[in-house]
Amino acid sequence: MFLNNFFRTAGTNDKIEILSPSEFKKATLNKSVQLLDVRTPNEYKMGTVKGAKNLNVFDPAGFQTEAAKLNKETPVYLFCQSGNRSKSASKLLVKMGFTQIYDLRGGYSNWS
Repeated sequence: MFLNNFFRTAGTNDKIEILSPSEFKKATLNKSVQLLDVRTPNEYKMGTVKGAKNLNVFDPAGFQTEAAKLNKETPVYLFCQSGNRSKSASKLLVKMGFTQIYDLRGGYSNWS
């Protein structure tokens, strides 16, 4: 239990929560959410989580322009391939004023 809580909060702040694949799936299937795939368009085309919108974090201007169109008060669920880019994207979203961010632990490669 200690390790699970450690990984949930390690390197995050109170606006970003890392979810296991099962927690992420449960949260995104039960309601209408802002679901973001922050990988490249080519990665996105190769497969994504159903309902995810592609906001490429490697295109900072495009990412910020599209993210600015989202509701800052509605939870944002995001993922990349392994978790590194989504961590960066989460921090950008916090700087932009988003208050509830949920990141998929291990990224899309951990999605089943």
